[in-house]
Amino acid sequence: MTDTEVRPDRADRAVEHFDVLIVGAGISGIGSAHHLREQCPDKNFVILESKPSFGGTWETHRYPGTRSDSDLYTYGYRFKPWTGAPIASRDEIVKYLAEVIENEGLGEYIRYRHTITSAQWSSEDKYWTLTAVRSDTGEQLKFTATFLWMCQGYYRHSEGHTPTWEGMDHFAGRIVHPQTWPDDLDYVGKRVVVIGSGATAATLIPAMAADCAHITMLQRSPTFFFIRSNSNEVADMLRELEIPEEWIHEIVRQKILLDFGQITQLALDYPELAREELLKPIREILGEDFDVDRHFNPRYRPWQQRIAVIPDGDLFAGIKNGKASVVTDEIDSFTENGILLKSGATLEADIIITATGFDMNVLGDIDFSIDGVPLDFANTITYRGMMFTGVPNLLEIFGYFRASWTLRVDLIGDFLCRLLKHMQELGVSVVVPVLRDEDVGMELRPWVDPEDFNPGYLTRSLQLLPRQGDRQPWRHAQNYWVEKEDLPTADLDDGTLRYD
Repeated sequence: MTDTEVRPDRADRAVEHFDVLIVGAGISGIGSAHHLREQCPDKNFVILESKPSFGGTWETHRYPGTRSDSDLYTYGYRFKPWTGAPIASRDEIVKYLAEVIENEGLGEYIRYRHTITSAQWSSEDKYWTLTAVRSDTGEQLKFTATFLWMCQGYYRHSEGHTPTWEGMDHFAGRIVHPQTWPDDLDYVGKRVVVIGSGATAATLIPAMAADCAHITMLQRSPTFFFIRSNSNEVADMLRELEIPEEWIHEIVRQKILLDFGQITQLALDYPELAREELLKPIREILGEDFDVDRHFNPRYRPWQQRIAVIPDGDLFAGIKNGKASVVTDEIDSFTENGILLKSGATLEADIIITATGFDMNVLGDIDFSIDGVPLDFANTITYRGMMFTGVPNLLEIFGYFRASWTLRVDLIGDFLCRLLKHMQELGVSVVVPVLRDEDVGMELRPWVDPEDFNPGYLTRSLQLLPRQGDRQPWRHAQNYWVEKEDLPTADLDDGTLRYD
């Protein structure tokens, strides 16, 4: 590790200074550290992580069957070949990340159990001062950094989103949110109701079905799913030919991106055709007597919400064999023995799992200020979905909804390292996005257009998030196939970045 500069604070305590401070040791933070170390080896840095270990979402989520909802050839890093099945378990992903940390020598850069409570920018000093609390000792620490690289993720890890229903306090069993799964939950032989229809519910149900007396997915409305074999024919063929894993990783990665790009375009251009293509394999598994349209044909168009991959159709196999069932209805109230539905039907349950999503955070729920003035990110405009007007020396990684999150980790890693080198060439230490004269008064839009993408966790929080403009570089494109061409060639001297 490059030696850090030590500065005394006003209480004469040592304050460590870093060129770059990375917030979070999840998949974004680990990937960003790789790019920084490889492309800007002269920059000293540290990673502050609030949890006791690395992994981010894979450290938080420990419910039965926890797995990826997109393929690991694109969710994995471009610099670290994935050699397993396309859809991977939590343990397999944690092992992959551990190998990256060990192989890259990143362990010494990570400080665990460091929860950042505030970040203050000083225009006079030209650096950020961060206050962090160690969760294991209660000790309060201060760090300074020239640049903040925010890799904290986009949802609140401390607790999931659970709506309030009448009668919840009368239910005699246990109510559990997957995000805070208890170690002592015994569901063997129990009647379980899972409220929700997204990727978490679709993961839990096949993992638990064999052990439960019965498990029911209760949904207000359906969700789209991809049914895919949990193998990759191209990868298997190339391995038989003894092609190096690095080549296999890149070839398969590009093939998957090509396929998903075409699927995404099909959904935009011919949504009803895409709808039928998604429903066809479900109809084939469940048979003509099952009401697929009621239970698995959403009101929204394909890709208006994220589509989770169901490996080998395991969710639907459980429904087919009778160990699991799906009910599409609304909750009237909880009862002592289960749930009363608005249709008048009841669902008896010993355990109710609220797989009802999460709440977004805004840059880690950290109290930001600039020269003593509290910073409200909702009053800023985003620069390319990663930086914000009026906010110096700060970049956030916010991944893709319609492609693997990590694809943007790699793209933004390249971009920021190029920006840091450019600043060094200019002899400056501060960069801040600013509107040009021709940008002032442009139409402002939400962080993400709800007509384009509208999951509940996002629509609940749009008022808290930065806005985007009607032109580049003030757009949050949310399109890998566009950004993979735009970001590597983005003009750093077009007047939208002010240097000092």
